[in-house]
Amino acid sequence: MSAPPAAFGPGVLILTRTDITPGIAINVGYVQEFNLDFSGQTKQLYGQNQFALVAARATIKATGKMKNATLSGLAMNAAFYGNSFSTATYSGGVGVLSWNIGSTYTTNSTGGTGSVQIGSSLTFDADLGVTYAVSGLPLQRVSTGNEANGKYSIGSTAPGLYNFADQGANVKVTFTSAGSTGASGPSTSGPPQSLTVTNQIIGTTPTFQLDYYTNLNQPTQTPFAFRLFQCIAAKHTMAFKLEDFMMPEFDFDIFANSAGQVYTMVAPNVS
Repeated sequence: MSAPPAAFGPGVLILTRTDITPGIAINVGYVQEFNLDFSGQTKQLYGQNQFALVAARATIKATGKMKNATLSGLAMNAAFYGNSFSTATYSGGVGVLSWNIGSTYTTNSTGGTGSVQIGSSLTFDADLGVTYAVSGLPLQRVSTGNEANGKYSIGSTAPGLYNFADQGANVKVTFTSAGSTGASGPSTSGPPQSLTVTNQIIGTTPTFQLDYYTNLNQPTQTPFAFRLFQCIAAKHTMAFKLEDFMMPEFDFDIFANSAGQVYTMVAPNVS
């Protein structure tokens, strides 16, 4: 008995925006799951007997879900947000940030309030906390002039200038600063992708086409493909777990395009 045509694995999934021109195709990237669900609303007409005399289907709800292993800002933006990428420079709270987690510094050892410059005043962005290096206990941030043991301040006129009253203490400082510059947008080889999600007017909805392909070579090539002509993302989930990878998930709705097309399926013939 020969093996029947079958589809195996999540396949390749390409997303193409349909509400902008040109619609750039984006490989969703190492798809882990791809689900489609078509659910119709039905009505039955009954008489005096137990079974329906006639039944009819009304509307059909078409939805799907995709989960991918690649952390792609391009795919997230195209599928759900529809915002614009900022240039890969830092200015006024928008751009590429570099994290410095728990860098160790030593406070003034001669008594009185001493200052420690953290990073560059030209690129310093935000203080994310200070702890003692040995005990791990956090220090409290206060306004300038109120420093005491266990309390620190940051100069308002000199970004990144930390003021401590503790003498000769080793502290760990976590802060952000401006990242690398020189590129005009997201790149796989340049600076990280930078996306600021803005509060857009209600009804702003990116639409996209999804193309799916898989091929099981048993016993011969049996390609199986889907093209969903018009979709919108209904939900974007990012779950961060201990000892696991974060895999972005998208729930999406499927509907007809202007030509009345919902999807095209190419399946191997069943002999």
